[in-house]
Amino acid sequence: MSFNYGREEKKWRLWKEAEEKKLRSLGVSEDTIEKLRIYDWAVFNSDRKFYRRLQDASTYLEEFAEDTAQPEVKTVEDFLDNIENQKLYQVLIKVDKLTLQIALMKIHGFSTREIASYLGVTEKAVYRRMDRLKEKLKKFFE
Repeated sequence: MSFNYGREEKKWRLWKEAEEKKLRSLGVSEDTIEKLRIYDWAVFNSDRKFYRRLQDASTYLEEFAEDTAQPEVKTVEDFLDNIENQKLYQVLIKVDKLTLQIALMKIHGFSTREIASYLGVTEKAVYRRMDRLKEKLKKFFE
């Protein structure tokens, strides 16, 4: 959200007028009230500069995050395309598509029951395919 200088200045002026009215009713001298006004105005401008810079920095960081964001992996082909390790790629390219689909769904947080239901296989088949994939990957990492 951007810093709206006009709106914030209006809020500051209303607050300041109420504060000065209260100070006058308490018998504070006009000289002291003026010094407080000058000090508070300097603080307000300092805050305004801070928020403007903060907005610029957050805009930069958001743009940077968008540039570096990884594309979401939705298909097995996308999953394989995003693998940078050539040896791992060679291992996974030999695995059947159903097993890779199960692994991809596991990565996305689906439960075994949901995966089995969606792919039309039994839960035991899902567990078995994941176990076989784990064995292949263990060999790869040894």
